Amino acid sequence: MNNTDSKITPLAAARQDKDLPTRQQAILDLAHQGGFVATEQLVRHFGVTPQTIRRDINTLCDLKLLQRYHGGAGLPSSVENAPYADRQGQSPDAKQRIAALTAGLIPNYASLFINIGTTTEAVAKALVGHEGLRVVTNNINVAQILRENPSFEIILAGGTVRNRDGGIIGAAAIEFIRGFRLDYAVIGISGIDADGSLLDFDLREVQVARAIIDSSNHVLLGADESKFGRRAMVRLGDLSDVQSLITSAAPPAPFMPAITGAGIDLIYDDRSAAAALAEDG
Repeated sequence: MNNTDSKITPLAAARQDKDLPTRQQAILDLAHQGGFVATEQLVRHFGVTPQTIRRDINTLCDLKLLQRYHGGAGLPSSVENAPYADRQGQSPDAKQRIAALTAGLIPNYASLFINIGTTTEAVAKALVGHEGLRVVTNNINVAQILRENPSFEIILAGGTVRNRDGGIIGAAAIEFIRGFRLDYAVIGISGIDADGSLLDFDLREVQVARAIIDSSNHVLLGADESKFGRRAMVRLGDLSDVQSLITSAAPPAPFMPAITGAGIDLIYDDRSAAAALAEDG
């Protein structure tokens, strides 16, 4: 075997063995780059109908190359999250809707935690116009965003900085977080299981997020459509650990019993549901 052959990834080998049509191979490449592909984004990208994209996704899922999630499909891995730079570009409209709804729930002069994640960073941007917030965060990017407002007091947790995304993790961060009791927590998640389990990839990140939940009076969980049914190997907790779930569209029907059973507020933008109905029509 030559050097070039030895560098072929299992995913690339699967594409070659299956001899996929050009568009399906391109969809798989996009999923490999970002970890998730949204149906509506693929429709715009390829200039085809939603039904065509769904057929392509179904084929790739039948071949075990992708896994279906609400609103699209992603790589069938529970071990590793997509790279931070790729996640920043995923579902920007959905994240902006979630951010606007979440920011609307937080009054001026409140105290809050904001944890690691691209969705929580979108919420931080939506909060810049508030007044007098007191924010504790283990996310360097959030601190940089919020420092634009001179009326805010920003407290950055100590600990180990994760180079790939500016997250702060470790025992020092956990101990630091436990020294506060704040009004709100804004958290993100990598996956939500149909039984209500909240799932993520990094145990150290989850341990800090758990401390944030335990130190907050009201937990606001932001999750776009791709998070429903997405697998990840570390369990953070359950939907009953949060008070409000803010998402970009109505959750899939199989998830509603867990949401209802948790007794939490479900908040989403009705306009996104109307757009989905129009697309299917």
